Amino acid sequence: MPDKPRFNNPYRTDIPIFLALIPFISAFNYYLTYSNIQFNGFLVLTFSIDTVQGYLAWWGVRAFILFLDKKWPYENGLFRRIAFQLVSTTIIGLVIISLLTELVSWIAKGKPAPLHFYTLDLVIISIWFFVINGIYLVLHYHNLWHRSEVTRREAQRSVIEGLVVKHGKQDLRLDFSELAGFYVDNEYAVACQLSGKRYYLGQSLDKIEKGLPGAIFFRVNRQFILHRQVVAGFKRGENGKILVLLIPQEYFPSEIPVSRTKAPAFKSWFRPE
Repeated sequence: MPDKPRFNNPYRTDIPIFLALIPFISAFNYYLTYSNIQFNGFLVLTFSIDTVQGYLAWWGVRAFILFLDKKWPYENGLFRRIAFQLVSTTIIGLVIISLLTELVSWIAKGKPAPLHFYTLDLVIISIWFFVINGIYLVLHYHNLWHRSEVTRREAQRSVIEGLVVKHGKQDLRLDFSELAGFYVDNEYAVACQLSGKRYYLGQSLDKIEKGLPGAIFFRVNRQFILHRQVVAGFKRGENGKILVLLIPQEYFPSEIPVSRTKAPAFKSWFRPE
């Protein structure tokens, strides 16, 4: 179930991809830049420096892309966002590499980087930032597809599955569609049906939460898990908090507070893509 803001790490596999890709990029750039390549200490040193610079530049670009994802989602103007991201991340990456190269040059040689670094090396490097942006764009939409598939499977499961509870000597199956939600009574969870019937489950709300499909259930706080069908909406409170508005239910209040940290996750759940 969603209980964290949406963009914790939307790209899932980007770090191992670029940990492996950047040394390859450094090697390819090295091949294009140097005409007489010999395997010696100079090669190892310069290749290592180039790779470290590549990692630092990529990390700066990555941080800016994550910032844009939060402040300017692709959905709010796809082509303008892509164009701005391409230009800005290329500038950020080239500035980082230029500053680091100048620093190394002054430390090692006591003079600025040679002119060909700016006329040739940076031109080659700038092309790779377009490749990096393309990879992040593919990862972004792959992540959207993955999330939609998870939501779809959970929705399908919610149609055919339910919750098995003990009621006296009986084991009863409660369809998810018949449930209003759950609340805590003396540390144990209580399942409430739309009809008003209650079932004491003998388990904690934490354990119940793990077995529920997140597409239709949301844990608003420590006391309540709600089914989507009983949520009428929400209103904004103070300091980023919200109040969830419920369709009248016998065992639930009309409004349930949601903390500032959980409010973004609830809004994303309430208004799914």
